[in-house]
Amino acid sequence: MAFVTLRPNESQDSILKRFRKKVVKSGVLSTIRRKRWFVSKSELRRVEKKKAARRVKRRQVTHE
Repeated sequence: MAFVTLRPNESQDSILKRFRKKVVKSGVLSTIRRKRWFVSKSELRRVEKKKAARRVKRRQVTHE
């Protein structure tokens, strides 16, 4: 869980900005999005394999 302590003479905008940064850095939102729907293990493996193949292909194109 992300906590932000109030600093002296700090505006609400800057507090909110720091809180949002901490939430993004902690990965809470990405976890929630990933767990929004059930994905079977076989489907997850298939998607990860596809992502890995795309990464490898992209690396080969940029290094040539």
